[in-house]
Amino acid sequence: MGTETESMRGNIVLSGFMGCGKSTIGRRLAAALGMKFVDMDRYIEEKAGLKVREIFEQYGEAHFRALETETVRALAAGEDCVVATGGGTLMRPENVEAFHAGGGTIYFLDVPLAALQERLKNDKRRPLLQVPDRRAVIERLLNERRPQYLKSADVVVDAGAPTVVVVRRLCALRGVELPKRTAPPQQSGPEKEKRRRKRRRRKRPAPPQENS
Repeated sequence: MGTETESMRGNIVLSGFMGCGKSTIGRRLAAALGMKFVDMDRYIEEKAGLKVREIFEQYGEAHFRALETETVRALAAGEDCVVATGGGTLMRPENVEAFHAGGGTIYFLDVPLAALQERLKNDKRRPLLQVPDRRAVIERLLNERRPQYLKSADVVVDAGAPTVVVVRRLCALRGVELPKRTAPPQQSGPEKEKRRRKRRRRKRPAPPQENS
């Protein structure tokens, strides 16, 4: 796993558990770097003409995983982009190998269990979480998957921070420093008083006009 600035070439592959922010972070990262963004779940839905939930219901998880592998190979062979993988995509070694063979760098977005449970507590989209004991399922799946996330990752990123902070960290790893937002200049006491007086004058009702 790397810790130094990574090469600017190849796909940026975001991995991690459901709810870690891959799609949200991916979109912002792609915009910041001027790259195309691909959400793998949305990509598969468009190709299949079905929602992920419907694919699971009608054809089973094994069929969905096969579609994932087809998608990984297509993306790995295509133009460089930011890819938000599904939570289980990199559990299959062939998917990891395909991304690496295509020159991609895998970034594991690491988020603590408690934060994931909070983020996913009202989720209605992910098939594996539509169960009564959701918190326990999240814990079990994370314990099963985290070792593979770590094993497959080229870089581990602390993604428990706000999105803008995580995007900044990822950009720095790609050798791009985003400009920091500067706070607006503070107004002095006399300037604040002038603004208050203007607001009061605007709110003051006009005097009634006499009838002619």
